[in-house]
Amino acid sequence: MFTGIVQATCELVALEKREGMHTLAVSLPEELREGLMPGASVANNGVCLTATRIADDRVFFDVMEETLRLTNLGNVEVGSQINIERSLTFGKEIGGHLLSGHVHARAKVTEVADVGEQRDLRLRLPKELMKYVLYKGFVAVNGCSLTVGEVFDDGFMLHLIPETLRLTNLKQALPGTELNIEIDSQTQTIVDTVERVLAARAQ
Repeated sequence: MFTGIVQATCELVALEKREGMHTLAVSLPEELREGLMPGASVANNGVCLTATRIADDRVFFDVMEETLRLTNLGNVEVGSQINIERSLTFGKEIGGHLLSGHVHARAKVTEVADVGEQRDLRLRLPKELMKYVLYKGFVAVNGCSLTVGEVFDDGFMLHLIPETLRLTNLKQALPGTELNIEIDSQTQTIVDTVERVLAARAQ
């Protein structure tokens, strides 16, 4: 489990592409490597990956074909900046909202606008997921827990404060950039439950 509070933006320093799987080597600062062991879960751009090996400052992750297809980790290259969050330790403050690290889809940035120190992004999301995206609700974008702005038939707005831009790779988003989306599990449960109840009553 994760909280959607990105701890660092780290550089992809090596990438091995094999059929059906890529291996990422990400350079993590010392404070994020402390206590990290092979087998631990780490969110990379919001994707829960298992650390397979640790060598000096490099942490290695294997990314399977299905994950490459569903997420933007299939598009990263050496030098890419990746949002990193270590898994949740119970008893610590949860500043965002609970995340599983299982990405539902990629959203494409269609508009970027700076409004003073704030940056607005408009994202286009597959329509079948839009029923789970509610104004002022939560959504995880590249592993960052964010509040939804305006909602449209085919997408929604994000309003990013300077601190979010400073700490995450969302500052690099341009029109055409694809971002990983994990919808809020509680919202999904409520919407799906209501739909089932209404469908049962209609029968």
